[in-house]
Amino acid sequence: MEDSKNQTDNVDSTPKVTGIGGIFFYSDNPEETKEWYAKNLGIETNEWGSASFESRNLNKPDKVNSLQWKPFKKGDEHFSPSRKDFMINYQVQNIEALIIKLKENGVTIVDSMATYDFGKFIHILDAEGNKIELWEPN
Repeated sequence: MEDSKNQTDNVDSTPKVTGIGGIFFYSDNPEETKEWYAKNLGIETNEWGSASFESRNLNKPDKVNSLQWKPFKKGDEHFSPSRKDFMINYQVQNIEALIIKLKENGVTIVDSMATYDFGKFIHILDAEGNKIELWEPN
C-alpha cells in the first residue's frame, strides 16, 4: 500500500476541465435582474457586477475555488461570435497543453490566451457554436 505522501506527490496535470468557473447570461435589464436575485435569493454582486461563490477544492483543501455569476445586457458582444444567450466559464488545468489538444482536434479558438493577475483565459466554440471561456486560475 502506498503512503499518503506519495499519493499527494503524484499531481494530475492532464489538460482538462476541473470545474465551473462562471455562469454568464443575457438579460433585458441586468441591473433589475441583479436586484431581483439579491432581494429574492440573496445573491449580492461586487464592484464588477458579478457575484462570487467560493468553495474548497476537495483534492487541495487549502485552495479556494471561485464561481462567478453575472448577467450581461442583451445585445452585448461579450458572447460573440456565439448567438446564444449564455456563456459558461470552465476552470481548467494545464491550459497551454489543453489549447494544443483543442487545436489538434479542430476546435475553433476564438482569441489568443490572455494572462491576468487572477489567471489565464481563452475562448473557444463548441460543436454547436456556443462560446466557452476557459480559465486556469493562479
